[in-house]
Amino acid sequence: MSTATSPARQRRKDARPLELLEAALALFGERGFAATRIEEVAQRAGVSKGTLYLYYPSKEELFKAVIAHYLSSRIADTAQQVEAYRGAMGPLLQDLLVSWWQQTYASPASAAFKIIISESRNFPEIAEYYVHHVIEPGSALIGGIIGRGVASGEFHTDNIEDVVHSLVLPMVMVCAHKHGLGACSHHHKIDGHAFIAAHVSLIVRGLTHRPRN
Repeated sequence: MSTATSPARQRRKDARPLELLEAALALFGERGFAATRIEEVAQRAGVSKGTLYLYYPSKEELFKAVIAHYLSSRIADTAQQVEAYRGAMGPLLQDLLVSWWQQTYASPASAAFKIIISESRNFPEIAEYYVHHVIEPGSALIGGIIGRGVASGEFHTDNIEDVVHSLVLPMVMVCAHKHGLGACSHHHKIDGHAFIAAHVSLIVRGLTHRPRN
């Protein structure tokens, strides 16, 4: 009797890690990280708890994998594109941030920010992972673009770090709002896509404004 895995079963096995991440992100966003049980994630993904543990040995490692898949990997891919870019920094910063954040806002990945904000104090290991794998590389990426613009004379700022925070923190909050107040109140909806485009445009215009002597 052959023990070879059929192509269909192999494809199903290969897809399981992503299915588990999708289920985890959905449940963590709906119920919170602490309140979600690992067996609920397994059930949502259609596998046994034992199968889930084959891929992710703990709930913390599962959430780290969510962060890596939905956020860290995209930052790394974008950094490679930026490194190869030659041209004006203003259009790059505008197009890059609007595209990145609008896609993130529209995707399930936007829930990750609500989870981090609400749960990180009680789970410092996850907070530290998020800092090292999202905040630091993301800030370095955006700060590098701004620094190149300052060096070329295109941008004008005395504090790149403050500009990075001014760009990113409102984006994080609009994503968190989508899965918090925005999800339960029909009277406080925000057009996230419009907000992202307007916010980035405002900051880029401020960077390119040449101050009077």
